[in-house]
Amino acid sequence: MKQPISEQVLKGKFLEMGIEDISRTTIRQCSMVGSALEEASGEKFSHLEFGIPGIPACKIGLEAQKKALDAGIPSIYPSVQGIPELKKNASRFVKAFIDIDISPKGIVPTVGSMQGSMTSILECSQLQPGKDTILYICPGFSAHGRQPDILGIKNLTFDIYEYRAERLRDKLESYFKQGNIAAILYSNPNNPAWICLTEEELQIIGELANKYDVIVLEDMAYLCMDFRKDMSVPFEPPFQSTVARYTDNYVILLSGSKIFSYAGERIAVVCISDKLYEREYPALKEKWGISKFGDNFILNYLYVNTSGASHSAQYALSAMFEASVDGRYNFVAELRNYGLRAHRSREIFDRHGFHLVYDKDMEQTISDGFFYTVGYRDLGNRELLETLLRCGIIAIPLNTTGSGQSGIRVCVSRLLSDDDFRLLDENLGLFEKLAGK
Repeated sequence: MKQPISEQVLKGKFLEMGIEDISRTTIRQCSMVGSALEEASGEKFSHLEFGIPGIPACKIGLEAQKKALDAGIPSIYPSVQGIPELKKNASRFVKAFIDIDISPKGIVPTVGSMQGSMTSILECSQLQPGKDTILYICPGFSAHGRQPDILGIKNLTFDIYEYRAERLRDKLESYFKQGNIAAILYSNPNNPAWICLTEEELQIIGELANKYDVIVLEDMAYLCMDFRKDMSVPFEPPFQSTVARYTDNYVILLSGSKIFSYAGERIAVVCISDKLYEREYPALKEKWGISKFGDNFILNYLYVNTSGASHSAQYALSAMFEASVDGRYNFVAELRNYGLRAHRSREIFDRHGFHLVYDKDMEQTISDGFFYTVGYRDLGNRELLETLLRCGIIAIPLNTTGSGQSGIRVCVSRLLSDDDFRLLDENLGLFEKLAGK
């Protein structure tokens, strides 16, 4: 881009699209504004907003899904519990890369982790009288935070920025001791900050979940993507960190979208701990006629929602799990491309005066991965985003992720070529000049 888009043109687009404050839009709205400006200016923009895979889909999954399609699977309703092969292979996958034992019975396919989280928070909010609120550790995936609002479920959030290590215990306990928290949800590695909860912090969450009978919903969308350690060898340490080592009150959300670049098929599994699956709740029995957590999840909440995930996609995910466990497919090696892109783009942002917002896991610098967060001097979210848009850069502001900090989320998935990095460098150079006025 040779010169910034004028403020008049930017405001005109906001008015045209009914946007009063760009820092309070959804990801989709923000992207639509950027695309409209891109079209109007005729200039190519740097797209940092969407967390979509930037690596081709795993061929093993494609072949397995094609085989299932050719066998006539599309004409047959899938079992809402999931096909036996997927349940078995997912159970082995969890053991191989997380080192946790979960029975195939508790492995349930969902239409992406989005359905898994939405169904989980719905059930958790109805388990016990008085426990009607979902707590979110933020920053987090903005759509997760909208789910309870859509369902009419009470929810609370807090920004983890100031609450690492033992300070996390005090913060969580301040909520849990009120007695109304049914479940807590977070992603690890974190979207958007890419911070990773330490073993100490996961132990704190697990201990408090036991003490106050709170269910932990652990989103592992970016499984094994903390590239500071090599978690690519099945059944050998180091393994993916998890709260499951410290509590039985957990549900793990495991998606094919990022780890296998299979986002378009909307396929994931919910992994319910054996003890939680079998736990009986009188409130469920009274309301739905079935007392067990796992049976209710499948036969009531999930069935009436979609009555099962895509039949052919289940065969794809099953094959990818199996190949990973057997050592025929190294999904972690494929994903390291994201770390390389993050490292290169972070250097560009640093060169133009930006700083990492969420920069540390205790004393350790965050890993290079799928996302990271940057801020610029003392610019607030709105001013920062507007200035970036004028200079050909589309991103989302941190306030939309539940963060109390100023900055943007950077997703590296669409930084594919040298030209993409050159464009980002040029556009940030333009930003630096404009912001310096």
